[in-house]
Amino acid sequence: MTIYSEKIMEHIGNPQNAGEIEDANGVGIAGDPFQGGIITIYLSVKNGRLKDVKFKTFGCGAAIAVSSVISVMAKGKTIKEAMAITSNLVADELGGLPQEKMHCSGLGADALHRAIEDYKKS
Repeated sequence: MTIYSEKIMEHIGNPQNAGEIEDANGVGIAGDPFQGGIITIYLSVKNGRLKDVKFKTFGCGAAIAVSSVISVMAKGKTIKEAMAITSNLVADELGGLPQEKMHCSGLGADALHRAIEDYKKS
């Protein structure tokens, strides 16, 4: 049985910034539907800061919580600050993740970094 922290349960029950940004400056996708989930991060960047961050997630509760907390952590940050968000920082922000769910924090960080790389290409 997987035990989640109170903060994870909050983000599962009330995810922040769920949805899509229609005119996103950057989009990043990480995951595999056959391996447990996909996280898509959408960015709106203005003056070098992440003005808005939204997500769509297909996966377990931990993946939803990771996506939600990453959107909160990244919103308002500079590109450099957002690139410094790691899977370990995400797990710490959530009060820890069960070992079998740690890959979710990696998916979230990868999706965020891919969205930033997509933005840099434009």
